[in-house]
Amino acid sequence: MRCWKCGTVIESRSGPLKVGKSENCPDCDFDLHVCRNCRFHDRASHNECRENQAEWVRDKEKRNYCDYFEPNTLSGSRQDVTKDARSAFDKLFG
Repeated sequence: MRCWKCGTVIESRSGPLKVGKSENCPDCDFDLHVCRNCRFHDRASHNECRENQAEWVRDKEKRNYCDYFEPNTLSGSRQDVTKDARSAFDKLFG
């Protein structure tokens, strides 16, 4: 997964990636167990979460104790996502 704040790649040393509730990014020291790093986070969904049993979390960028948290291994940093979107747009419309 990538840190939502700085884009640093966070990798598991063995087995599936697990993010503890008190873990921080090794580069920017921001919380990792946050909605913005979760695979269920979706701004277009109700409460910005695709997991319908999860409780509402006020601040999506601060540590939370959601039991449904799963690291989002598909997203990149904001800058990478913006570049990818721009590239796809340019391919479509030249």
